Amino acid sequence: MRHLILLVIALFIFSAVNAQSQKKPKLVVGIVVDQMCYDYLYRFQERFSKKGFLKLMENGTNCRNARFNFVPTFTGPGHASIYTGTTPGNHGIVANDWFDRDANGLVNCVDDFTVKSIGTLSEEGLCSPIHLKTTTITDQLKLTYPVSKVISMSIKDRGAILPGGHLSDGSYWFDYATGQFITSSYFKEKLPDWVTNFNSQKQVDHYLEQTWNTLYDLSSYKECGPDNSPYEITLSGKKTPTFPYNLKEMCGGKPNYELFTITPFANTFLTDFALNSIESENLGKDGQTDMLCISYSTPDIVGHAFGPYSVELEDVYLRLDKELERLILNLEKKVGKNEFVLFLTADHAVVPVPQELKDRNLPGGYFFLNERMIELKNKVKSKYGDDFIIGQYNLNIYLDREAISKKKLLISDVSEFIAEDIRTWDHVKRVFTAAELLNSGVDDEWRDMIRKGYHPAESGDVIFILESGYLAKTLDVPDAHKGTSHGSAFNYDTHVPLLWYGKGIPKQEVFRKTDIIDIAPTLTNILNIQRSGSMTGEPIIEIFR
Repeated sequence: MRHLILLVIALFIFSAVNAQSQKKPKLVVGIVVDQMCYDYLYRFQERFSKKGFLKLMENGTNCRNARFNFVPTFTGPGHASIYTGTTPGNHGIVANDWFDRDANGLVNCVDDFTVKSIGTLSEEGLCSPIHLKTTTITDQLKLTYPVSKVISMSIKDRGAILPGGHLSDGSYWFDYATGQFITSSYFKEKLPDWVTNFNSQKQVDHYLEQTWNTLYDLSSYKECGPDNSPYEITLSGKKTPTFPYNLKEMCGGKPNYELFTITPFANTFLTDFALNSIESENLGKDGQTDMLCISYSTPDIVGHAFGPYSVELEDVYLRLDKELERLILNLEKKVGKNEFVLFLTADHAVVPVPQELKDRNLPGGYFFLNERMIELKNKVKSKYGDDFIIGQYNLNIYLDREAISKKKLLISDVSEFIAEDIRTWDHVKRVFTAAELLNSGVDDEWRDMIRKGYHPAESGDVIFILESGYLAKTLDVPDAHKGTSHGSAFNYDTHVPLLWYGKGIPKQEVFRKTDIIDIAPTLTNILNIQRSGSMTGEPIIEIFR
């Protein structure tokens, strides 16, 4: 009887484990659209096909109140937070670039000069996740199931490297010197044959022979402003910021790979590469879940130049919808209709062009830093005999700590003197010293967002944020009033789409607040793996009901 009971228990356990393993998808696809505002899903939906964005919105889980819970809202911190499930205060990617006190200069969030470029002779490949201070969900998958594959890709190096994490089986990004996908010796000693073969097709050179025109008749673009807008940057080789963009003429006889990345052809190029990776790496074909991380960079590049209400931006999203349709159809064919999970979100959104806000009598404008910083340095020098200010980057002021110490002064006192002066500046919302952030609790929403984005080694000694609608610029020159950017704590930068679709994902809309750092914990439970490293987010429980 005892043996029979043990046999029944063993069969029950086996059945439970087997049933649990069957719940896991064969492939998880993470899509990050660089600089996507939440409202794009609805502004452009009448022109979306039923098989792209709308398929995800109508047949999956749409988290309609997904937000970033920290600042700054940049590409590097955004990607790192999505895949680590925590904020910059833990993962260390506090900006795209920051001042490195040891190197006495700026460092990019994926710079690594100890590695070699692979696939190019340029320095574009001198990158790795060396600055990422914790593990990603992709790292945790590889730790738990070493046979699982993780492949990541983007036009931007940081958009490929940070999602793939430290244990990626292949992270690839665009080389502006050759127009091809490359990697670094951190990941590979040489490019896989399939990447070399893909590069040999010279697709980018072919695209640069073409013209970017609107997908539909120009007069039908109703969800944007006029094509010839005073708020848009005019690209080199053009006299106005208007369609069509004849790339061959604009290149002037020499391939301009930077120009290529501001066209929707770059999204198509990246999708082609992703489809090639699914086939060549046999993703979703064995017994363990694989992950494919795709980051579409072009919407950000277009958004910076033309703004969120431009014809160019609308056209990019109408075309991106078709790329999603192509990707989803391929996944259904190659992996199986109910064998993959896909999530789509953004690394940040964007502020409308501040000059347009001003012209329409809305709050907003520009904050020119050079003049302010000169005045501030003079005040510090007048008080202490030395200005002590190394520089200002991303509204972080870095002080010469060694010089302050030699004068037997307290950094906290100098920081507070500077903070007090900044508090008198027009259009500054809040100012905090490092000491205030390190000793603060969660009693102030703005301070808490800055605190979560602060890391002592990389962040400044005094940090301030501007009022809503204001954008920091260096100098007041004519082009400073065109185009736009992001990075703030306000909803126009923090409210982004979050869509889930695929195996086991219920059809629903979730209106409660979800943080961007909740994505990785949700994946943890989909994959049945340990919470990774410094993860602080919580799973989106509606996904599992």
